[in-house]
Amino acid sequence: AAEAFYLPGVAPQDYARDDIVYMKVNKLSSTRTQLPFEYYSLPYCRPPKVAHSVENLGEVLRGDRIENSLYSFEMRLDQQCKVVCKIDSLTASQAGDFAAKIEDEYRVMMILDNLPVAMVRMLQNEDGEQLKTYERGFPVGFKAKIDADGAWVPPDVDGGDAKAFINNHVRFTILYHKDDDTDLARIVGFEAEPFSVKHTYEAPWNPDMSILETCNAHRMRYVDYDQPPQEARAGEEVIFTYDVLFKPSDIRWASRWDTYLLMTDAQIHWFSIVNSMMIVLFLSGMVALIMLRTLRRDITKYNELETAEEAAEESGWKLVHGDVFRPPKDFDLLSALVGTGAQVACMFAVTLVFALLGFLSPANRGALMTAMVTLFIAAGYVNGYVSGSLYRTFKGTNWVLNAFVSATLYPGVIFVVFCVLNTLIWHAKSSGAVPFGTFFLLIFLWFGVSVPLVYAGAYHALKTEKIEHPMRTNKIPRQVPAQAWYMSDFVQVLVGGVLPFGAIFIELFFIMTSLWLHQFYYIFGFLGLVFLILCITCAEISVMLCYFQLVAENHRWWWRAFGTSASSALYLFGYGCHYFSTKLEVTNKISAAMFFGYLFISSALFFAMTGAVGFAACFWFVRTIYASVKLD
Repeated sequence: AAEAFYLPGVAPQDYARDDIVYMKVNKLSSTRTQLPFEYYSLPYCRPPKVAHSVENLGEVLRGDRIENSLYSFEMRLDQQCKVVCKIDSLTASQAGDFAAKIEDEYRVMMILDNLPVAMVRMLQNEDGEQLKTYERGFPVGFKAKIDADGAWVPPDVDGGDAKAFINNHVRFTILYHKDDDTDLARIVGFEAEPFSVKHTYEAPWNPDMSILETCNAHRMRYVDYDQPPQEARAGEEVIFTYDVLFKPSDIRWASRWDTYLLMTDAQIHWFSIVNSMMIVLFLSGMVALIMLRTLRRDITKYNELETAEEAAEESGWKLVHGDVFRPPKDFDLLSALVGTGAQVACMFAVTLVFALLGFLSPANRGALMTAMVTLFIAAGYVNGYVSGSLYRTFKGTNWVLNAFVSATLYPGVIFVVFCVLNTLIWHAKSSGAVPFGTFFLLIFLWFGVSVPLVYAGAYHALKTEKIEHPMRTNKIPRQVPAQAWYMSDFVQVLVGGVLPFGAIFIELFFIMTSLWLHQFYYIFGFLGLVFLILCITCAEISVMLCYFQLVAENHRWWWRAFGTSASSALYLFGYGCHYFSTKLEVTNKISAAMFFGYLFISSALFFAMTGAVGFAACFWFVRTIYASVKLD
């Protein structure tokens, strides 16, 4: 006998024949505005009492608002032309709301047995085979041109008035996998095909026994695309209907998300990995050359200097041994940035581990966002310990103030940007606005959990043995000789960020697409490899440029060690601006503010993380090479 468990934490639900199953509605979302709205913000058919499902932190932050609906069916019983409700006459406001949502290409999100509704899209792979893929949700409606005779006018032909039409009929196809022994079934697919139809019926209207002329299963009359559509216009009578069709499927319950997560561009991801690996191999060769050849020769030469005359003629990085560990300017800020970077790196690494184990499956909605927020809060201890240890190394005395700066610098900036964006979203009456309860929960997590953890880490650093440098620092600072233009801080920092960004930019496209074009991203194996390559690239480019700086007898390496790899965040922000202008069709200023606000937060976190990795590598490198030199 074998035992197994399903990692994402969502247990399968077995349904007997004729069991009543209820659909839930989630939200209306659009890639043009990025502003989600509650399903019932449009005058759709409402149940007598709207009940909200319990949502986790990630779902709330994503704008999910899961509610009950009037859509239901009996398991494995095909039903057609079921009437949901009738709107006797659309008001001008209701018609305007529908038209606005259709103009902005809003899609309806619904849920059945924890599966999101999707439309089928057939794609062709490189071998010419047809692949079935899913596109989440279905459109609220569509715009089309109609001439004076009521005939469709092609979009590229002049003439006709563009009008908005409501998709008031939906054909749901439920895929199920049946157990032959028990006759129980599990739902493995939830597909939808929307229609717009101007329903007619036999008068008088009876809500319980309505007889439609445009959709009647007894008369073998079904909705198709040739019927007159339902216009979103004031005074129009709108009848909402749906069909439910059941199809047996060979897909097992554990594999039902595969179609949602189908990756049709694996070769591009492998190209990304190969591209990144070439960068790493190039840098590794350069670092190996420095470490194994140049440095060994330097150390051997320095250790063989015996006479005072020989020592006076020495040059290169040994000359600055008395200043290389001199604390830099604003070392308290540098300590806080490195500590925050370590916090972000730990959060990202642990999140990746959980994702690779399957705990953060899309089947568990909001789990990824919840995990990232929770782990960022918990990693506050790492922030406090790293920044506290570095602060003590710099001979800082006010560790309490340093811990406060570390605990509030980045969260404070993020909080201000988040508040501004949330105010704009709330003003737009979007469900993406964080409720006050969740808002206060985030504040509590910050000040009630994260800040104490930072102080605990800083206190631990205070009580541990201080990091001692292998060289004593001279009392009088050594003057830095004139540097060539290409050795200036500005040039070196800008050059240093190119290769780390080059290692991730292809994968960055897919991440941005999943975030802003509402697609699933579940290729954490590729992402894990890219993250590892990014860290190696940041470490190697920082070490290499730090060595060149010391050889040029410039001992002010602390800030440059951080900025060399951190500057890749500037390229990330620039790439985000390029993506915004070429891939998105944003229609309003609030949506643009959301994009650039979240892009700024992401770039700032990336800045701290990559900077901390580069700094840590340089710190180890400098201590190692100077510990290898014998001095009188």
